[in-house]
Amino acid sequence: MVRPRRGIDQTEDTSSNVSTSNEDLKHSLESGGISQQPSTPEEEQIPSHILEKAEGIQRACDLHDFDALVSYATSEGGFLWDDLRRVAWPILLQCNRGRDLDALKAWKELPRHRDEDQVQLDVNRSFVYYPKGTDKELAIKKDELSNLIKQILRNFPMLCYFQGYHDIVQVLLLVLGEQQAAAAVAEVSLFRIRDYMLPSLAPALKHLQLIPAIIEKADPELRLHISGTRPFFALAATLTLYAHDIQEYSDIARLFDFLLAREPVVSIYLFAAIALSRRKELLEIPVEEPEMMHFVLSKLPYPLDLDGLILSAEKLFDNYPPESLPFGVWKRIPGLSVLKTSRDLFEKHETEEALELFDRQARHLRNEERRQKALGFLWKHRRTIGSVAVTVFVGAVSIWIRRKGLDAPIWSYVGRFQSAFQRLGII
Repeated sequence: MVRPRRGIDQTEDTSSNVSTSNEDLKHSLESGGISQQPSTPEEEQIPSHILEKAEGIQRACDLHDFDALVSYATSEGGFLWDDLRRVAWPILLQCNRGRDLDALKAWKELPRHRDEDQVQLDVNRSFVYYPKGTDKELAIKKDELSNLIKQILRNFPMLCYFQGYHDIVQVLLLVLGEQQAAAAVAEVSLFRIRDYMLPSLAPALKHLQLIPAIIEKADPELRLHISGTRPFFALAATLTLYAHDIQEYSDIARLFDFLLAREPVVSIYLFAAIALSRRKELLEIPVEEPEMMHFVLSKLPYPLDLDGLILSAEKLFDNYPPESLPFGVWKRIPGLSVLKTSRDLFEKHETEEALELFDRQARHLRNEERRQKALGFLWKHRRTIGSVAVTVFVGAVSIWIRRKGLDAPIWSYVGRFQSAFQRLGII
């Protein structure tokens, strides 16, 4: 009997019954069509060790055993198939923590979100690689995706939509279905990718600075070789939890098993693991070709050894936790960042807490932008400001000199100060 080691109150169950017979599991594996996604294998016989793992995942879901679910999510194959994901993901996301689901359902009565035009443009371009279906079936899925995104944005109007958000929501929709996905998308938005939904992408760019620091710890030679390329190459992948770049449904669903079971910063470690796995390829690119380096790093390798990369990312995280990274990168991540406030995913946090953090982050971001603008203005007009400062300084000194009767001996030194300021470019 598996005993829960760390979990939430079992009265908050997300499924009325997660016990499934082996025959039912086989049937779920053999189902086809757009409603059962193409990650489902079609073998007639399922190996006994897979069935044993499936039963273990079911048992962990029954007991809300978070530690066991994290272990299964990291192990080969993750949660195996969508029937199990539909139970495991909401538990990992704690979709029932203080959320008023009725409020989410009443979204059509709420004011229109400012970003809905862009949402529709992106939805029109969605479902390119998966699932397979008729034009009519895909049109229905696009309507569901559009409604789901608008439902979240109208309920949380402070959130800013970003291009690629629809890729994340698309995965949750296909696995969980329209009704169950709403709470999951809200949880991911508020507790996993909140930094990406601020009015600026500046926080996301700070996340990327962790990548060279991780590589520095694991492979200093590689880090030095790619140091001429700023880590913007990882933006599309990390911003969308890799959903924008991975073309196989089975791969992205399996990867989400892992990402939803770990704290948000692990997504950054995964990209570092991908870069390290391409060491030979990257070292062959001359350092004098940073554009080529950026291009190669920005494209995920194909095919992806997901299970191997997941284990590598987990090892990197264990060996080089964020606090140990060089260059002071972790200290530069604000304390309000989701990377720091969502470190323990299984600690209970209320929705209101996330919204308060978002508001504080937005205010901090505005203050930081004002500060940067002020510094930029001072630097741009440094010569004029320097001239004014020197003029004021000289005027004040001259008054003091006259009062002291020291005009003749000191004015010779003032000329020297002025020459020095000119050489420094201040005036």
